[in-house]
Amino acid sequence: MGFKASAGSLRSKMESIPKPMWMLIVFSAIGGFLFGYGTGVVSGAMILIKKEMNLSTLWHEIIVSATIASAWLSALIAGPTTNKYGRRYIILAASIIFLLGTLITGFALEKIMLLFGRIIVGLAIGLISMAGPVYLSESSTAEHRGCITIINNLFITGGQLVSCIVCGVFSGAPHGWRYMLGLGALPCVVQLAGFSFIPESPRWLVANGRVPDARMVLAKIRHPDADLEGELDVISAAVVDAKNQKATIREVLRSAPARRALLIGSLLQLFQQVTGINIVMYYSASIITMAGLRNESLAIWLAAAVSSINFFGTFIGLWLVDRLGRRFLIVTSLIGSAGALLLLALSFQAASVFSPPVDVQSNSTACGVNTCGECVKEEDCGYCFSGTTYNFHNSSCVLVDHHSHHKLSLEGDCANSTLVAENEVTFAYDWCPTEYAWIPVVGLALYLLFFAPGMGVMPWTVNSEIFPGWARSTCNSLTTAVNWGSNLIVSLTFLTLTETLDKHGAFYLYMTVAIIGVFIFYFFLPETRGVPLEEVEDLFTGPLLVRSPSGTKYKPGFENQE
Repeated sequence: MGFKASAGSLRSKMESIPKPMWMLIVFSAIGGFLFGYGTGVVSGAMILIKKEMNLSTLWHEIIVSATIASAWLSALIAGPTTNKYGRRYIILAASIIFLLGTLITGFALEKIMLLFGRIIVGLAIGLISMAGPVYLSESSTAEHRGCITIINNLFITGGQLVSCIVCGVFSGAPHGWRYMLGLGALPCVVQLAGFSFIPESPRWLVANGRVPDARMVLAKIRHPDADLEGELDVISAAVVDAKNQKATIREVLRSAPARRALLIGSLLQLFQQVTGINIVMYYSASIITMAGLRNESLAIWLAAAVSSINFFGTFIGLWLVDRLGRRFLIVTSLIGSAGALLLLALSFQAASVFSPPVDVQSNSTACGVNTCGECVKEEDCGYCFSGTTYNFHNSSCVLVDHHSHHKLSLEGDCANSTLVAENEVTFAYDWCPTEYAWIPVVGLALYLLFFAPGMGVMPWTVNSEIFPGWARSTCNSLTTAVNWGSNLIVSLTFLTLTETLDKHGAFYLYMTVAIIGVFIFYFFLPETRGVPLEEVEDLFTGPLLVRSPSGTKYKPGFENQE
């Protein structure tokens, strides 16, 4: 009964959204799709690019991270630009920039051109990741705000899923990565066509003295019987208060409620990244191959299957956000994610402990090791064997030619002279054959199943709500920059961490961070469910702690939390 009632409540809430508002939601959320596609496509594409362009580990990390670095930079300038030019024009500009970047990457002739195109794509992603949620939040009512902002996240995860499917489809095609990267231009064209007819945020219009225009926009996107004048009065009062304060970083830090909201919002965006989500999204195919699955096309398709869990898990967040609240979903999401990260760490550690042996020691190589795990850790060595991943023999550890990854070293004889051709053996450059390769795939799936409904969507939802109107753009710009900055650090260091701490050590580190996040958000994150935007500031006044360990409430908005 509870499930049916909750599903019916969600359905009725979605049906109560006016049709013109749905047009606004869909065309603005296409920006979220671009965000998701632009970040998700790199997981599958880089497997093929690394092989075709002979990229080193450093260049692999640089190309992946360049997008994030430029997104961080553009997120910093998104606040003042959206305040000056409006949310709508910045979203349109981001679509044009994204279109340019995807065309450059699709036609890239060498790694420098590819890097340049990914930097341009990142600029667009940074703008749209900040402007999109703010635009949707400011255009929606308090009743619908939670589910509407999650729809934007649904488009993000949908974009990631579609990118993985596209990668799977073109994984066997010659230069398939060009199609993977270039097809991102199609949704850009759709958004440019549709968003040209979408109005500006009514709150931005009021803030810029265009009250008649704001009234016209509200009349289009609200129900006919809605109290437009009452809503305009509330918005206008908030704008008057906002004009008394300048939206500078100094003023934000001088205001205790805004400062606390900024801290919580920044921590949400920080922990979304440092608990490993974009390691899963950017490197999922690489993680699967690291686990011992050597078929690149199959690894890309498995990454797509894993990504589908992220997409469908977002529906769980959509269903529960206004039933259980933002805070409950965030805390439980981190607990489940920590458990999944523990499984990933244990699976990679088991693969290392029970690593297959080196059968043949060759005097022609300098790799004097006894197991595959020891072999692939060596910078200049790789594991060579004949047979299948589950039934192999004649293994050896040979020197690696770093100028031709995945090819046998000319100095190594690959097991022994009875293997007369390279194509009769398998060269494992950064992985080991194992019959337990499926366990990390299960770990990735469980991670996304827990992460998607909570930490996947709630940081963006909460950050679109918690800041006072006068500081909303500035604070969202800062917290979005924190997201992309921490994203950059994590993505730039992941492959290096797997080499220095081993694969299991890296996932133990992410698990520890997730556990720390559980305690921080349990004690310091207030609930914003059902609170009008103009009243959310009240949640960040008074005592800093949300509740004591015994459950004593300190903040409004928790009355129905238990």
